[in-house]
Amino acid sequence: MIYFDPPKLLQPPKTGEFITIPKIQAQAPIVENANPWDEVEYRQKLLKGVAQAKGTAAVGSSKGTIYLFSHSSDVPWRITRYNTAFYKLGQVKVGDLIVLTKNGKEYKYKIYDKKVVWPTELKYLKDISKTQLILQTCTPVGTDLQRLLVFALPLK
Repeated sequence: MIYFDPPKLLQPPKTGEFITIPKIQAQAPIVENANPWDEVEYRQKLLKGVAQAKGTAAVGSSKGTIYLFSHSSDVPWRITRYNTAFYKLGQVKVGDLIVLTKNGKEYKYKIYDKKVVWPTELKYLKDISKTQLILQTCTPVGTDLQRLLVFALPLK
């Protein structure tokens, strides 16, 4: 099962968008234009990978926030290789690396902060003017009680 034996990190394909978090051996495709306000839509996209919130900056953009979200767990009959990509996201620390890949080109980010917030704290999703990467998942694992947010800045 992916929880206990994560797949070995591979070089992402030369086409498409992917996220790789070496520290926790997480790697998944990025599924664009997921409406974070439409649960039916984003649940379908999360089966295929990490969702990018509609209206946020594109991977490779030099301005704006890239906002990615994924499950940390799911019910057993819905678990796929990718829809629980952020299972171990709570283990990352300030200074760790996140790599986004778009059509073979890498964009590296360094984590500068982590926060646990209530689901009603939406300001991070609404204020997307800062150039950064935000990752979101539910916490504690196995619940949807709160949200873990990981903030990262692009490396020059």
